[in-house]
Amino acid sequence: MTLDAPFHLVDLDREVPYRTGSADRVRVGVAERPTASAEGFDVLLTGASDAPRPWVGCKDPHAVAHRLAGIVAEQPAACVALVQVLRMGARLPAADRLVLESLAYSTLQSGAGFRAWLASARPRVPRPAAEPVRLRRDGDRLAITLDRPRVRNAFDARTRDALCEALHVAVADPSIAHVDLYGNGPAFGSGGDLAEFGTSRDPARAHLLRVHRSPAALLQACGSRVTAHLHGACVGAGIELAAFAGRVLAAPDTVIQLPEIGMGLIPGAGGTVSVPVRIGRERTAYLALSGVALTAGEALGWGLVDEIEEIDEISEGAAPDAPFPSTAAPTRR
Repeated sequence: MTLDAPFHLVDLDREVPYRTGSADRVRVGVAERPTASAEGFDVLLTGASDAPRPWVGCKDPHAVAHRLAGIVAEQPAACVALVQVLRMGARLPAADRLVLESLAYSTLQSGAGFRAWLASARPRVPRPAAEPVRLRRDGDRLAITLDRPRVRNAFDARTRDALCEALHVAVADPSIAHVDLYGNGPAFGSGGDLAEFGTSRDPARAHLLRVHRSPAALLQACGSRVTAHLHGACVGAGIELAAFAGRVLAAPDTVIQLPEIGMGLIPGAGGTVSVPVRIGRERTAYLALSGVALTAGEALGWGLVDEIEEIDEISEGAAPDAPFPSTAAPTRR
């Protein structure tokens, strides 16, 4: 059976919005100027350049809506799953939101959209690092550095497990008052390591492992003490995890993106939990659905980062002198 693209566009300048029959559709509202009668939409687009949250300002909102409709037509399962997770997550405790995200992510791993992306992706050779995460303790301050610069700190299973071990230290030791999270090399984090995508043949087991060893859950526990220092590419997990930090600083060259929808997936490193806290459900949906890249200045305007800092300040802190090896066998994405 062929289904129509689950996309519903409402021109709020001409139509009266209604909510019936929208649970399985991506609902987009468009208006020349932001309006108060715009509840229940997944994305809100306006031609106003100074659009307040939850609206997204763009030069031609109808053209942007048309592009979103095309994306939903190409990846309907992932797009609907995304907005459903964001809607339901707003009513759940924070820990349960991570479980909901993981369940949806694992479901999509078995979907046609992800299988088609895997079939079209070029083969990649894994390049694991022996010590992908490093620690340095200085008094009551702990520096945690992602250290796979050759692959722009792509987030593989070994990196995830080592980051969990490092964050366990921060959670367990109350004498650590400040945690600084860095990425060594040209980028803070380029997202999930594509060499590992699709290597798990059991999405149900992958869900259990993802929930059991979760950097996002640990960052929820200690996030108020964490400052994330972003630079270069902050893609997928690179922004999803950083957004849990109580304070997020970004170098001027920072570029932020959530590209998972194009792979037939949704953010799976906690992004449907962390990012909405900072920018709201609607702007998170737009960021993930569109795959658009945000500059540091745009991210600052949205509240996704708190301050723009010079790259030298980041580089000085990103040269740890002590490795932190993972003691656990890596789990698969």
